Amino acid sequence: MQERTKEEIFQEATELLRQTKEEIQSFIVGQSEVIDQVLWTIFAGGHALLEGLPGLGKTMLIRTISEVIDLSFSRIQFTPDLMPSDITGTMIIEPDEVGKQQFVFHRGPLFSHIVLADEINRATPKTQSALLESMAEKTITILGDTKTLEAPFFVLATQNPIDMEGTYPLPEAQMDRFISKINVEYPSKEELKEIILRTTGTENPPLNKVMLRSDVLTIQKLVKEILVSDEILNFAVNLVTATHPLSENAPDKVNQYVQLGSGPRGLQSLIQMAKARALFAGRFHVSIGDIKQVANPVLRHRLLLNFEGEAAGVQSDALIHECIEAAQRAGVVSK
Repeated sequence: MQERTKEEIFQEATELLRQTKEEIQSFIVGQSEVIDQVLWTIFAGGHALLEGLPGLGKTMLIRTISEVIDLSFSRIQFTPDLMPSDITGTMIIEPDEVGKQQFVFHRGPLFSHIVLADEINRATPKTQSALLESMAEKTITILGDTKTLEAPFFVLATQNPIDMEGTYPLPEAQMDRFISKINVEYPSKEELKEIILRTTGTENPPLNKVMLRSDVLTIQKLVKEILVSDEILNFAVNLVTATHPLSENAPDKVNQYVQLGSGPRGLQSLIQMAKARALFAGRFHVSIGDIKQVANPVLRHRLLLNFEGEAAGVQSDALIHECIEAAQRAGVVSK
């Protein structure tokens, strides 16, 4: 049997990614950009936070992805009374074969490949923080015993805007654990009509499993092999440093409205997501366009506005646009 070349492996991965998106879109109406960003996040090996008003299909999108990709799936409905042990698992006293009492660990829903953290900002900060170790280290520690989560592992969380009643802002440390924050917008008139036709009729076509666990792991490995030139890396560094107030290339609006900019994890996420986007496009290298396209979902939750910025209602995406232009001027990049 002839061994496949590296180029053939990349082409097969790109085709598999295309089929995966097509299968998702056979059920989900519109939201093409949102689907792209979620898939880039997954194959970059990170976690995604989807924000939007109730009823926009955030949960349905994640459920659809879990059906198209053959991985174990669990859903956690976050509520104010949810406790950390409800998601990580707990030790329970049970009798053994001879009737002697012993502690037995019962796994929580975090022990899955895909974890849907639904309405994550409705739980208290104590429960939200229980996700930190699993998201950062891919481990869970219970009473001093550390358990490793099976790869791949990613959290796909949904949240309503924080100004809605009954929500708690996520801690900054946890926000930084998400590679991307994806805004789910209201559908167009045409998309609304199609949603009604698909959801109120009698036909409900089943979704096909397109990708196996081994495929996910292989593609995540291929993403890491995508090349990044010094020019692209310098552009990404200039972009991230432009988010820091009073830095050399920070735009005036960043100096005026931003309290804290992105840290090193933001730069890591920027490169990881750009690599995933490049593979989706069938390229072996990251382009300036890849960095620009992933900048908003990667950086929008990593800009902490000051009081003036909050009072003026400044949008993070507008500031990121300013930072992109500043990075281009710093590196004299035009494309």
